[in-house]
Amino acid sequence: MPSGLAALLDDVAGITRLAAASLDDVGAAASRAGTKAVGVVIDDTAVTPRYVTGLSPARELPIIGKIALGSLRNKLLILLPLALVLSAFAPWALTPLLMIGGAYLCFEGVEKLVEAFGGHHATEEAAEGATTPEALEKQKVSGAVRTDFILSAEIMAIALAEVSGSGIVAQAVALAIVAVAITVGVYGVVGLIVKLDDIGLHLAGKDSTAVQAIGRGMVKAMPVIMSALAAIGTAAMIWVGGGILVHGMAGLGFAAPEHVVHHAAETAAGAVPALHGVLAWIVTAIGSAIVGLAAGGLIVALLHMVKRKPH
Repeated sequence: MPSGLAALLDDVAGITRLAAASLDDVGAAASRAGTKAVGVVIDDTAVTPRYVTGLSPARELPIIGKIALGSLRNKLLILLPLALVLSAFAPWALTPLLMIGGAYLCFEGVEKLVEAFGGHHATEEAAEGATTPEALEKQKVSGAVRTDFILSAEIMAIALAEVSGSGIVAQAVALAIVAVAITVGVYGVVGLIVKLDDIGLHLAGKDSTAVQAIGRGMVKAMPVIMSALAAIGTAAMIWVGGGILVHGMAGLGFAAPEHVVHHAAETAAGAVPALHGVLAWIVTAIGSAIVGLAAGGLIVALLHMVKRKPH
């Protein structure tokens, strides 16, 4: 009996070590996948705050909560199962689907540039149809969740590409970790951003002169922060979308754009070895953005031509 018990304990210990190793592998895969998707995460974080603009401050956090819940549903109930089915039965489709999503991001980014420089704001026109605060809130949440679906699809596809060599269970766990961690992180930051002015007002009412100055500075900084986020979101859409297209074209056998971007990045980085990593990243981002601008501009031009065409 003692020897049998010892053997059983050895088996349990072995299973425990195996499970721990598997969890470590899944955690590492999830971490790599999340890192690969960081550009889209930046875009998601930058884009979302605009959906609470013009609404009651008391409704800002509840609205962010609704959008976050919608985002989590997008990722866990729709995109994760689709990703696993894709991985199991049509892994060849991952690159084309990523490129479609990348092209959409480029289109969205360029469309925002056209709206900004043309003085036309589609989101404002869309809001005109809402006749009550409740209807406006529902409209804003619905629009945010739709936009999030595209961004979430990109995040999950990028994550899937990173963990595609793992087993189906490991893929599912890694994708679930990425989905929850990114959603909590993004919407936690968004909630903090949209309440910065309220935090600033609270601090401005304190007795300390220094704290009051900090509070007033936070309130004054909010318009600048929101404008900066809008610009960052637009830039991220174009740069991330262009990068996806560049890598996708290379994966499909048309590697010339990737080679050009890589050569330019290495040349610039080699000129200043002390800043090698920073310069390589900057030049790569610029090269991806140029591709994104070209692709997005072409799509926008074609769609505008179709809209102008008489029926």
